[in-house]
Amino acid sequence: MIAQRRSLLLAACALPVALWGCNRGDSGAAVKAVEIDPATTCDFDGMLLADYPGPKAQIHYADAAAPVFFCDTVEMFSALLRPEQVRPVRAVLTQDMAHADWNQPRGHWFDARSGFYVAGSKRHGSMGPTFASFAAEAEARKFATEHGGKVLRFADVKPEMADLGGGSQHDKHM
Repeated sequence: MIAQRRSLLLAACALPVALWGCNRGDSGAAVKAVEIDPATTCDFDGMLLADYPGPKAQIHYADAAAPVFFCDTVEMFSALLRPEQVRPVRAVLTQDMAHADWNQPRGHWFDARSGFYVAGSKRHGSMGPTFASFAAEAEARKFATEHGGKVLRFADVKPEMADLGGGSQHDKHM
Protein backbone atom coordinates (compact mmCIF):
# COMPACT_ATOMS: atom_id res chain seq x y z
CA MET A 1 0.00 0.00 0.00
CA ILE A 2 2.78 2.44 0.90
CA ALA A 3 4.65 1.61 -2.31
CA GLN A 4 1.52 2.31 -4.37
CA ARG A 5 0.96 5.65 -2.62
CA ARG A 6 4.61 6.60 -3.17
CA SER A 7 4.32 5.74 -6.88
CA LEU A 8 1.15 7.79 -7.23
CA LEU A 9 2.72 10.72 -5.40
CA LEU A 10 5.84 10.63 -7.59
CA ALA A 11 3.69 10.44 -10.74
CA ALA A 12 1.57 13.39 -9.58
CA CYS A 13 4.69 15.45 -8.86
CA ALA A 14 6.25 14.58 -12.21
CA LEU A 15 3.21 15.53 -14.27
CA PRO A 16 3.63 19.34 -14.08
CA VAL A 17 7.31 19.00 -14.98
CA ALA A 18 6.50 16.76 -17.95
CA LEU A 19 3.84 19.16 -19.16
CA TRP A 20 6.31 22.06 -19.11
CA GLY A 21 8.93 20.11 -21.02
CA CYS A 22 11.26 19.53 -18.09
CA ASN A 23 13.70 22.18 -19.38
CA ARG A 24 14.77 19.83 -22.15
CA GLY A 25 15.06 20.50 -25.82
CA ASP A 26 14.18 18.15 -28.66
CA SER A 27 17.40 16.20 -28.13
CA GLY A 28 16.53 15.45 -24.51
CA ALA A 29 19.50 17.46 -23.23
CA ALA A 30 18.93 19.97 -20.47
CA VAL A 31 18.64 23.58 -21.63
CA LYS A 32 21.59 25.58 -20.35
CA ALA A 33 21.38 29.17 -19.25
CA VAL A 34 22.99 31.75 -21.50
CA GLU A 35 24.90 34.27 -19.43
CA ILE A 36 24.22 37.93 -20.06
CA ASP A 37 27.02 40.15 -21.29
CA PRO A 38 27.32 43.94 -21.59
CA ALA A 39 25.47 43.89 -24.95
CA THR A 40 22.55 41.63 -23.94
CA THR A 41 19.25 43.45 -24.38
CA CYS A 42 15.75 42.98 -23.08
CA ASP A 43 13.26 41.60 -25.60
CA PHE A 44 10.50 43.96 -24.42
CA ASP A 45 12.21 47.32 -24.41
CA GLY A 46 15.78 46.98 -25.66
CA MET A 47 17.33 47.97 -22.32
CA LEU A 48 20.82 46.65 -21.61
CA LEU A 49 20.43 44.02 -18.90
CA ALA A 50 23.88 44.59 -17.41
CA ASP A 51 23.02 48.23 -16.61
CA TYR A 52 20.21 47.50 -14.15
CA PRO A 53 19.72 45.84 -10.76
CA GLY A 54 17.48 42.96 -9.79
CA PRO A 55 16.79 39.49 -11.16
CA LYS A 56 16.88 38.86 -14.89
CA ALA A 57 15.13 36.10 -16.84
CA GLN A 58 15.40 34.18 -20.08
CA ILE A 59 12.84 32.13 -21.95
CA HIS A 60 13.96 29.41 -24.33
CA TYR A 61 11.21 28.90 -26.91
CA ALA A 62 11.04 25.61 -28.80
CA ASP A 63 11.03 27.42 -32.16
CA ALA A 64 14.12 29.58 -31.49
CA ALA A 65 17.82 28.78 -31.22
CA ALA A 66 18.60 31.63 -28.81
CA PRO A 67 16.76 32.62 -25.64
CA VAL A 68 14.69 35.77 -25.22
CA PHE A 69 15.97 37.90 -22.33
CA PHE A 70 14.08 40.07 -19.85
CA CYS A 71 15.57 42.75 -17.63
CA ASP A 72 13.01 42.00 -14.92
CA THR A 73 11.00 39.04 -13.62
CA VAL A 74 7.78 41.07 -13.97
CA GLU A 75 8.44 41.17 -17.72
CA MET A 76 9.09 37.42 -17.72
CA PHE A 77 5.75 36.74 -16.05
CA SER A 78 4.01 39.21 -18.33
CA ALA A 79 5.36 37.43 -21.40
CA LEU A 80 4.43 33.98 -20.13
CA LEU A 81 1.00 34.85 -18.76
CA ARG A 82 -0.34 36.88 -21.70
CA PRO A 83 -3.40 35.19 -23.18
CA GLU A 84 -1.89 35.44 -26.66
CA GLN A 85 1.30 33.59 -25.59
CA VAL A 86 1.06 30.30 -27.50
CA ARG A 87 4.69 29.61 -28.41
CA PRO A 88 5.94 26.32 -26.96
CA VAL A 89 8.38 26.97 -24.13
CA ARG A 90 11.38 24.68 -23.57
CA ALA A 91 12.73 26.43 -20.49
CA VAL A 92 12.25 29.48 -18.30
CA LEU A 93 15.23 30.55 -16.23
CA THR A 94 15.75 33.30 -13.69
CA GLN A 95 18.42 34.16 -11.16
CA ASP A 96 18.62 33.00 -7.57
CA MET A 97 18.89 36.27 -5.70
CA ALA A 98 20.05 34.48 -2.56
CA HIS A 99 23.38 34.10 -4.37
CA ALA A 100 23.46 36.74 -7.13
CA ASP A 101 24.48 40.34 -6.41
CA TRP A 102 21.27 42.43 -6.50
CA ASN A 103 22.98 45.44 -8.08
CA GLN A 104 24.88 43.49 -10.76
CA PRO A 105 23.33 40.03 -10.98
CA ARG A 106 25.32 37.48 -12.95
CA GLY A 107 24.92 33.71 -13.05
CA HIS A 108 22.98 31.63 -10.52
CA TRP A 109 20.30 30.62 -13.06
CA PHE A 110 17.62 28.11 -12.13
CA ASP A 111 14.30 26.78 -13.46
CA ALA A 112 11.93 29.68 -12.82
CA ARG A 113 8.90 27.38 -12.59
CA SER A 114 10.30 25.67 -9.51
CA GLY A 115 11.16 28.92 -7.77
CA PHE A 116 9.74 31.17 -5.10
CA TYR A 117 9.08 34.87 -5.61
CA VAL A 118 8.75 37.79 -3.24
CA ALA A 119 6.22 40.33 -4.48
CA GLY A 120 5.93 43.79 -2.96
CA SER A 121 9.36 44.11 -1.39
CA LYS A 122 11.23 47.37 -0.96
CA ARG A 123 13.92 46.19 -3.41
CA HIS A 124 13.42 47.35 -7.00
CA GLY A 125 14.51 45.87 -10.27
CA SER A 126 15.16 47.53 -13.61
CA MET A 127 11.65 48.96 -13.97
CA GLY A 128 10.72 49.49 -10.33
CA PRO A 129 8.83 46.95 -8.23
CA THR A 130 9.77 43.38 -9.15
CA PHE A 131 9.39 39.77 -8.09
CA ALA A 132 12.60 38.80 -6.27
CA SER A 133 13.40 35.25 -7.38
CA PHE A 134 14.76 32.40 -5.26
CA ALA A 135 15.42 28.71 -5.81
CA ALA A 136 14.69 27.90 -2.15
CA GLU A 137 11.63 28.87 -0.14
CA ALA A 138 13.66 29.51 3.03
CA GLU A 139 15.77 32.11 1.20
CA ALA A 140 12.63 33.79 -0.18
CA ARG A 141 11.15 33.97 3.33
CA LYS A 142 14.38 35.40 4.72
CA PHE A 143 14.37 38.09 2.00
CA ALA A 144 10.70 38.91 2.72
CA THR A 145 11.49 39.31 6.41
CA GLU A 146 14.34 41.72 5.62
CA HIS A 147 12.77 43.67 2.73
CA GLY A 148 9.02 43.11 3.06
CA GLY A 149 6.71 41.44 0.60
CA LYS A 150 4.81 38.22 0.19
CA VAL A 151 6.31 34.85 -0.84
CA LEU A 152 4.63 33.21 -3.84
CA ARG A 153 5.21 30.11 -5.91
CA PHE A 154 5.49 30.46 -9.68
CA ALA A 155 1.92 29.20 -10.19
CA ASP A 156 0.58 31.77 -7.69
CA VAL A 157 1.56 34.71 -9.91
CA LYS A 158 -1.46 35.87 -11.90
CA PRO A 159 -1.48 38.00 -15.08
CA GLU A 160 -2.80 41.08 -13.28
CA MET A 161 0.17 40.89 -10.89
CA ALA A 162 2.61 41.17 -13.82
CA ASP A 163 1.35 44.56 -14.96
CA LEU A 164 3.97 46.46 -16.93
CA GLY A 165 2.10 49.77 -16.84
CA GLY A 166 3.89 52.56 -15.07
CA GLY A 167 7.29 50.86 -14.90
CA SER A 168 8.99 53.85 -16.46
CA GLN A 169 7.77 56.00 -13.56
CA HIS A 170 10.17 54.09 -11.33
CA ASP A 171 13.14 54.01 -13.70
CA LYS A 172 15.63 56.65 -12.59
CA HIS A 173 17.93 55.96 -15.58
CA MET A 174 15.48 57.05 -18.29
